[in-house]
Amino acid sequence: MAENIVDEFNAYRSRMNDRILADNNKLVKRIFNLDTNAYMPGALDVRTKELLGLVASAVLRCDDCVKYHLEQCHKAGLSGEEVTEALGIATLVGGTIVVPHLRRAYEFWDALEEKTS
Repeated sequence: MAENIVDEFNAYRSRMNDRILADNNKLVKRIFNLDTNAYMPGALDVRTKELLGLVASAVLRCDDCVKYHLEQCHKAGLSGEEVTEALGIATLVGGTIVVPHLRRAYEFWDALEEKTS
């Protein structure tokens, strides 16, 4: 059951990204490209960049972004302890308004862990 939230999110995200990119909007394509390139290794490694993206997404209260960065953190080999510590910082910075997003983040992380176990 838990794995379904991961699969459903990825299927929806992929389908809608394809739909958005099919419009051939140069500005949108450039934003997508910029986003992809921003998370490539550089002075900061991918793990650090994904944690930064996760924290920013939680503070900005974007559940889709949180899910995306959680999956990228998982793929990058970050531990649950590293992720939950980063989410703790996000909650500190963002305040209690972040707590509902924190709940969904924990649920999604658990689904990612179940999917790979």
